[in-house]
Amino acid sequence: MHLAYVTTTARGATDRLLSEVAARLDAKGVRLAGVVQTNTECADNARCDMDLRVMPGPEVIRISQTLGVGSRGCRLDPGELERAVGLVSAALAEDPELLIVNKFGKHEADGRGFRPLIAEALARDIPVLLGVNGLNEERFLAFTEGAAVKLNPEADALVDWVENVRASRIQAA
Repeated sequence: MHLAYVTTTARGATDRLLSEVAARLDAKGVRLAGVVQTNTECADNARCDMDLRVMPGPEVIRISQTLGVGSRGCRLDPGELERAVGLVSAALAEDPELLIVNKFGKHEADGRGFRPLIAEALARDIPVLLGVNGLNEERFLAFTEGAAVKLNPEADALVDWVENVRASRIQAA
């Protein structure tokens, strides 16, 4: 089982890092499935719009919703998140070399979102690379039973991990 994750502390840093890594791996011809997130600052408040690019295609899904002035609730649109999950599930049928998930968040910690796909990919021997925020790291580690490797939050470290996994899989075949 090949499972690695990265955690950063700066706002949006994990999203930018995983997007960069996905672009570099795609340029090298690695067959990818999953999602990477782009955040767009909103002029009318301190929050941002969250968009997922579903790999391997160009589809982008807005997973944030506008709740109105003064709202304090979670802005995640669960229906759109589940739509992204469905598209990534279909991409797993194409036997990708890597599943990238932008975040093991609250939905995943609660057993929803991308959590079933992470388990499916691992059961199918598809390596998984994902972002985990500090709030959910403990629940992520419980879910993975400690099998995940924490990587340094640097693009080179993540790309090296993927290349090493690919080499070991080729050697084992």
